[in-house]
Amino acid sequence: MRSSLATTAVLVALTGAASAQDLQNSDRIARGRYLAVLSDCSGCHTAPGGQSFAGGLALDTPFGKILAPNITPDSDTGIGKWTDDEFISAVREGRGHGGERLYPAMPYPAYTKLSDEDARDLRAYFATVAPVKNEVIANQLPFPFNIRTSLLVWNALNFSSGRFQPNPQKSAEWNRGAYIVQGPAHCGTCHTPKTILGGDKNDAPLDGATLQGWFAPNITTNSQKGIGGWSKDELVQYLKTGANAWTLASGPMAEAVTHSTSQMSDDDVAAIATYLKDSGTGSTSTKPAPIAASDPAMKAGAAIYKDSCAACHKDSGMGESNLFPRLAGSALVQSDNPITLTRVVLHGTRAASTDGAPTAPAMPAFDWRLNDAQAAAVVTYIRNSWGNAAAAVLPSDIATQRASLAKAP
Repeated sequence: MRSSLATTAVLVALTGAASAQDLQNSDRIARGRYLAVLSDCSGCHTAPGGQSFAGGLALDTPFGKILAPNITPDSDTGIGKWTDDEFISAVREGRGHGGERLYPAMPYPAYTKLSDEDARDLRAYFATVAPVKNEVIANQLPFPFNIRTSLLVWNALNFSSGRFQPNPQKSAEWNRGAYIVQGPAHCGTCHTPKTILGGDKNDAPLDGATLQGWFAPNITTNSQKGIGGWSKDELVQYLKTGANAWTLASGPMAEAVTHSTSQMSDDDVAAIATYLKDSGTGSTSTKPAPIAASDPAMKAGAAIYKDSCAACHKDSGMGESNLFPRLAGSALVQSDNPITLTRVVLHGTRAASTDGAPTAPAMPAFDWRLNDAQAAAVVTYIRNSWGNAAAAVLPSDIATQRASLAKAP
């Protein structure tokens, strides 16, 4: 009898220990799944129409094309043979299976800030993803950029390994936002201008940068070119829904909102907004004088705007909240780089669709209707009306972008 009771006690103890371990593993996997959302892993590693994380999405860089690799746990074509240490090294140091050097299209310069716990949790989650057999030859770069040893020089110039260090002078919410923006969300990978070698210009964080034919806008506190004029609530609304009184998310940002920011917890989105509104970035640049309304391009642009744009964006340029972006006072409209505005005029776009803003309004393309001079005129008019002020767009600029869009897949 005593032997039976002892055996039962041992079994209960073992079962309880196993259950506790299972619960711990389950929590770790759940945290890792959420880390994958914060990091928007599916945004690059899931091709349109493809299976989750199976790779194949083409990423156009200034140096050539890279295909996002398969990161499912398939043993032959994915990361199934990787050790935990190799996975964490790839994420935080840019060194993968067998020590292979990764290109910084994988944003390890930002992910290096991930905490040890978050890196382990992310690994735990990806071990549970359904394996997919999908061979991807990631390196499509031309010579000499296809030689991975060149990354020794790139890393020496552009990469500093290290975890996020909280600012003790700031609140817990601010530090959480700083961690997400600088680390897993890797906002600077798109929104920080790049050097000739493709590294971040650390003296101009979040000032905006060109990305795959779009301009990832300035998200500093600059009141004319950044988000200085947005309230915290407006920023939260934009990140959660892709729409607010100022603008709608489109292009690559629409994908980021759909797959990442709209899926974040309310607390984390609020933390991001808190940090961005007090990030310490954003110059107080002098606003230029607007182009005079009597300028021939402005006169032509005004007529085109009245005929083709005012029905949605209003004569006042105020648009319609959550439906048609506001042009008056828009930071994106007044950006030093007008490539997103001109692209939208020529090629059109569709906004993000989220639970909070499911309509996903579309902007029609006008490339068939406007010649280069007309498109340049209306964009110049928009950039210099209703208190806006920015450099004129030339017909040659439109011609160049039109040709580039014609080559795009």
